[in-house]
Amino acid sequence: MTTLQIILIVIFIVAAIIGYFLINNVPSLLHTPLMSGMNALSGITILGAIIATAIATKGGIVSQYLGGIAIIAAVVNVFAGFGVTDRMLGMFHAEAKKDDK
Repeated sequence: MTTLQIILIVIFIVAAIIGYFLINNVPSLLHTPLMSGMNALSGITILGAIIATAIATKGGIVSQYLGGIAIIAAVVNVFAGFGVTDRMLGMFHAEAKKDDK
């Protein structure tokens, strides 16, 4: 394993730990707006997967298949996230209708 790979693994582990603690400290009232914003940023993941797959065409068929799986997983993540956000916002909308009656 090269030094660069070790550094990247350490960065990944530190980012995962920091992310875990940040998410745990977010009040539940802010989860919906933060989730919506992060879903919009997750579109960058799709772009990265497309670019990586395009570059992988020189690497062989296995790289292309893995890139295709990455694209599909990123698209499912974005659409499912927006679906969950829509349902959560719908729950707040239903409460507003009940209060108006």
